[in-house]
Amino acid sequence: VQLVESGGGLVQTGGSLRLSCAASGFTFDNYAIGWFRQAPGKEREAVSCINNGDGTTYYADSVKGRITVSSDNAKNTVYLQMSSLNSDDTAVYYCAAGWTYSSDSIHYTPCKETGTVQQTYDYWGQGTQVTVSS
Repeated sequence: VQLVESGGGLVQTGGSLRLSCAASGFTFDNYAIGWFRQAPGKEREAVSCINNGDGTTYYADSVKGRITVSSDNAKNTVYLQMSSLNSDDTAVYYCAAGWTYSSDSIHYTPCKETGTVQQTYDYWGQGTQVTVSS
């Protein structure tokens, strides 16, 4: 199993970046992909997530309206399009994969419309640095 983030870098305040998370080694459609970030001196926090099976998403309040998560199942890749970036967005961004399950009577996913918890994810990437300068 491998998750590889890319697309990070240095951007000015108000700028945009698109992060990518390329996945391999598992059945992509059966997993949710979460995006988390960790700023210097702070705990890692959830940013967004997407269920690859049905496309449902979650966004943290701090990024709503500025960030869009999308999935290209044909490429096993999830994207995080970020705009109107500010200094609070400076962090290492990680993607993670969490197993989902759905049947007639049971539906489980770590990516819920109400939130997502990092402890419910199974695999993690190495992270990509995003630095927003003024």
